[in-house]
Amino acid sequence: MEDIFNNIAAELKEKKLFLFDMDGTIYEEECLFDGTLELIKYIEESGGRYIFITNNSSKSVVDYIYKINRLGIKADKENFFTSVQATILMLKEKYPKIKIYCQGTKSLITELRESGLIVTEEVEPDVDLVLVGFDTELTSKKIRNTCELLMRDIPFYATNPDLTCPVSFGFIPDCGSICMILKNATRREPIYIGKPEPTMVYEVMKKFSYTKKDTTIIGDRLYTDISAGINAGVTSICVLTGEAKIEDILNGDIKPTYTFASVKDLADKLKC
Repeated sequence: MEDIFNNIAAELKEKKLFLFDMDGTIYEEECLFDGTLELIKYIEESGGRYIFITNNSSKSVVDYIYKINRLGIKADKENFFTSVQATILMLKEKYPKIKIYCQGTKSLITELRESGLIVTEEVEPDVDLVLVGFDTELTSKKIRNTCELLMRDIPFYATNPDLTCPVSFGFIPDCGSICMILKNATRREPIYIGKPEPTMVYEVMKKFSYTKKDTTIIGDRLYTDISAGINAGVTSICVLTGEAKIEDILNGDIKPTYTFASVKDLADKLKC
């Protein structure tokens, strides 16, 4: 089997752990891309495991399970590792008892609190850290509060660096773009936690006892999904159904191991 650049991709038939990005890779909003169910079925029948690793911090794992099940994919908590989970791991390790101000969705804030972290949505004197997520419920009041807190000399983190999130008509600003607004106003730039950092890849491999040779990551963004695969030392697959275009791969510095037009293209070739 070959990818669109005629690279021999036979090794993909030996992979056992498939790490999927979600937005722009397997669906767009409520539209599941053709081939997704066929690829999932192939992985199951081949004795493999599929895990969704998403930078989108606007939804909790519970929300994602509901969405994925509604779209026809069988999945539970064991099938997910998100930038929110990676954020929780980092915060509990480095800042286990501090008060965190979060600019994010209700879903994100609930997941943080349920993990045992102390979280507020208000400007308070004892806030020790600012965290920003992909906020689909963003208001000017939230931005004002965040800017006020960023005037203090406290740590500033963000769940993910994605600039855009694909939607039915194109794209909307994601966490990275929201943080650019904050940077322009405060001259503060966050430390980003999700992909391209390899944390999510490493944590999933460790949890299920897979090696780098067993693992491949599939996504639509070069600077997050594919870079995470490169940084983790695993095979990376770029699909052209989201942000990355073929020109970006040809002209850019970030090169996936393989490139396919879509998950359907990948599924069709794996089944041959």
